[in-house]
Amino acid sequence: MKKIIITIDGYSSCGKSTLAKQLARQLDYVYIDSGAMYRAITFYFIQNQVSWSDTAAVKEALQNIHLEFEYDETNEGQASIYLNGENVEHLIRDMLVAEKVSEVAAVKEVREFAVAQQQQMGEKKGIVMDGRDIGTTVFPKAELKIFMTADTAIRVERRFKELYAKNKSITIQEVKENLELRDYIDSNREISPLRKAADAIILDNSQLSMEEQLLLALQWVEDAMMVQSS
Repeated sequence: MKKIIITIDGYSSCGKSTLAKQLARQLDYVYIDSGAMYRAITFYFIQNQVSWSDTAAVKEALQNIHLEFEYDETNEGQASIYLNGENVEHLIRDMLVAEKVSEVAAVKEVREFAVAQQQQMGEKKGIVMDGRDIGTTVFPKAELKIFMTADTAIRVERRFKELYAKNKSITIQEVKENLELRDYIDSNREISPLRKAADAIILDNSQLSMEEQLLLALQWVEDAMMVQSS
């Protein structure tokens, strides 16, 4: 069967990356973590004291940013993101980056920079990409679009467990406030806000195990491939 593009959009801490990685492994597709791209840009801005409210400074900084994904056996066998030749996969996951990434991702020039790279990565198809605007802006003609959601309390708990393992001083209230702020910024930004594509399938995994949601998604993939090949 012909390879397709699979997009997975949705709110923070819905397990988008987990499902995307699972699908990529099962289908032998390439997994592209769009969120990691925005986190890496945010990390660069923070490290180099670039003000993302300064358009000229942003444009200049983006000219000095080179992003690529490379296979990394220490990252669950998945590709890790490299920023200017340095593996920053773990550096971009801390709370400081998490607090700022939605602001940076809302900047027009940043989104244009990232979207252009993402579209180039998808030219040969056979990819799974997750994010906020993948099915609406990056690949509006993708053969399968999934929109993930879950109860807020469940998302907060998931995110807290993830961050607490790295930072024992983090509080669940901090995580809740950060998640709600990111939801607001992502849904209300002027450029490519978080929206469910009209032809996306909703996946509410509040009560689903990872195995259950994978089986469900694989059935949707099979259906999409059948349509593509007919």
